[in-house]
Amino acid sequence: MKFGPWEIGLILIIILIVFGVGKLPDIGRQLGKGIRDFKKFSSGTEDEDAKAASNGQELKTAPELEVAKAKLEAAEAKLKLVEDPAKKT
Repeated sequence: MKFGPWEIGLILIIILIVFGVGKLPDIGRQLGKGIRDFKKFSSGTEDEDAKAASNGQELKTAPELEVAKAKLEAAEAKLKLVEDPAKKT
């Protein structure tokens, strides 16, 4: 679906009516901030992978992640056992 100049103009007029002229700079500012945050996040994950590779660290494989997940779940279960008796007293 392509938007022509008439459709874009109509959308802009509706936005002006709904939000008003005073709110448009705030909306634009927040939209820009959201786009910057998204770009920062998406480039941040790539940067972390590149840093790990340059430091000689190997990225985790699926089996390693499964083992780490199992260890985390076991630690959480132990923590619950330790916390439950403490709450009863």
